[in-house]
Amino acid sequence: MSNHALADRLTFMRLGPDAQNALRASQETILRALPEALDSFYEQVRATPETRAFFSDESHISSARSRQIGHWQAIAGGRFDSDFMAAVTKVGETHARIGLEPRWYIGGYALLLEHLLGELIEAHWPKGGLLSRARSAEGLKAQAGAIAKAVMLDMDLAISVYLEAAEAARQKAEAEVLRVERARVVKTVGEAMAALSRGDLTHDMPDDMPEEYSQLRADYQAAVDSLGGALQAIRAATDTMAGGAEEITSASHDLSRRTEQQAASLTETVATVGQIVAAVRQSADNAKQAAEAASTARSDAERSGEIMGQAISAMQRIETSSTQIGQIIGVIDEIAFQTNLLALNAGVEAARAGDAGRGFAVVAQEVRALAQRSAEAAKEIKGLIAGSSSEVEHGARLVKDTGAALHSIVERVGHIDGLIAGIASAARDQSENLDQVNGMVGQMDQTTQHNAAMAEESNAAAASLQSQSKELSRLVAYFRILEQTGRAGRALSSGSDARRLQSHLALAVAR
Repeated sequence: MSNHALADRLTFMRLGPDAQNALRASQETILRALPEALDSFYEQVRATPETRAFFSDESHISSARSRQIGHWQAIAGGRFDSDFMAAVTKVGETHARIGLEPRWYIGGYALLLEHLLGELIEAHWPKGGLLSRARSAEGLKAQAGAIAKAVMLDMDLAISVYLEAAEAARQKAEAEVLRVERARVVKTVGEAMAALSRGDLTHDMPDDMPEEYSQLRADYQAAVDSLGGALQAIRAATDTMAGGAEEITSASHDLSRRTEQQAASLTETVATVGQIVAAVRQSADNAKQAAEAASTARSDAERSGEIMGQAISAMQRIETSSTQIGQIIGVIDEIAFQTNLLALNAGVEAARAGDAGRGFAVVAQEVRALAQRSAEAAKEIKGLIAGSSSEVEHGARLVKDTGAALHSIVERVGHIDGLIAGIASAARDQSENLDQVNGMVGQMDQTTQHNAAMAEESNAAAASLQSQSKELSRLVAYFRILEQTGRAGRALSSGSDARRLQSHLALAVAR
């Protein structure tokens, strides 16, 4: 307690210089009465078990009595200074330390005040009978008031120090209890957290935790239960995910293998289609050349038909000329026959004429011979012309048949030319279509190659997912959890449990 507090009390009690002077005026009386008053007080202390317990023996009482006399000497002298404050503080702290309740201290002051005031009154009481002169009542009043104020001041200060010391001791005791309790709670929570750090979710906080930490225990258990349930769900999901990842990996591997096979097949298909395109393009070129050759053959056949027509016409003209020659030969044959008759008649006439007609007979004979030779020649020519006519007729018939055949050939070559032109056009269209097919197959090949790369990447990703799921399973397997979580009275969500656990931990640390 500070000297400022003492000054405030002195001011409020009006224990100023005048009162202190009055106190000094009663000093002799106080010190004279003090030994008897202290003897009476300590006699009462000895007689009371509650107060006797605070003293170990008579020397202890004697020591306390000596300190009381010294203290009252300072009070009676009105010395309310720092030494007085130190003495009062020591008394109050001692009482607080030994546990002396204020009621015993107040009771002791009542006994002391009784003797002091009695001695003061007796000292001021008139002596020597009615004729003796009494001391001033005002002086008695002032001294009694000063003594009462000094006693109350000393008692106030001692009890205030006692209360402060007791409060400090109480706070210290509570702090110690709280420290021990908090150490216990921290140890319990530390063990729980250590178990949690080891992944052991089966660890329970003890039931004998302090009442104010019961909610912390409940929140911890609820949080552990919620975490255990979540880990069970994660474990189940991880197992499912691991199985799915394995299936995905297998399927992805199969897809990658099939895609690679498909890509290889498409590559071969591209090569084959390229060869087919080249063959069809060559066939289109050949068909085009065949169409050109067929067109040329058609033109040649048409010209041959025209020539054959001209030959037929010529043969017809030859046949007509042969007929006319035959007719002419017939006329010559008739002329030879008539000449022969004339020569015969001339010979007859020459024979009749005799020698005169001998020369004429010779001429007639020569003419007759000439007519015979002419008739024979005409006959031979006629035979030849008849044979030639037959041959010409046969040749004309053959030429006509040949012309008909050539006409049919021309028609067939024209039809073949149309077919070959159609084939060439179709081959050209097929070549263009196959070029497009080849381009599309090439794009399919590129797409398949890209898909194969993506399938390979998917396979790698699936393998990574499988590895990560195994790692997650390994991490989840680190925790020891109950097969069935959810104890009675733990229905809080994991988020609220964690927040409440955090708040309780913060409160425990703060306390």
